[in-house]
Amino acid sequence: MTTVYARVGSPLGELLLAGEERAAAGGADGVALASLSLPGQKGAATVQDGWRHDPDLFSGVARQLAAYFEGRLTRFDLVYADGVGTEFQRRVWKALDAIPYGRTMSYGQIAAQVGSAGVGVRAVGTAIGRNPLLVVRPCHRVIGADGALRGYAGGVERKERLLGLEGALAGR
Repeated sequence: MTTVYARVGSPLGELLLAGEERAAAGGADGVALASLSLPGQKGAATVQDGWRHDPDLFSGVARQLAAYFEGRLTRFDLVYADGVGTEFQRRVWKALDAIPYGRTMSYGQIAAQVGSAGVGVRAVGTAIGRNPLLVVRPCHRVIGADGALRGYAGGVERKERLLGLEGALAGR
């Protein structure tokens, strides 16, 4: 399967979107999103030989991102690529997907939710750090138990900016 990619401007810098082309149904984009990377992100995806540049396939993703950054979208409706990550990572990522817009959870709360409380908090943090879909899979909504902003692959200043956009920093 050919990986397709596009670059999209954002208030966080130019985003790199990568995915797998799929048959479009009902007017939906013909892509299953596999990666969304920020400039300078730790472990960011990079364009590889054989990837095909096809921004038209990502037009719906780009529209949703623009609406999110304008404060008009609180939940993404995207198709994600299958088979990315380990079974444990996918459980953690599913928990991230369930954190509502404008809310935060601690690493410990996520660990308890996925059945990995206690020493599993570190494993949860590692799984969150390997999230390939920054912004759209809201790992920025996970904070320290003490309320501190910690560990965002895109940089803590971007995490703070995203939480500010969502109104999750009020009263802090």
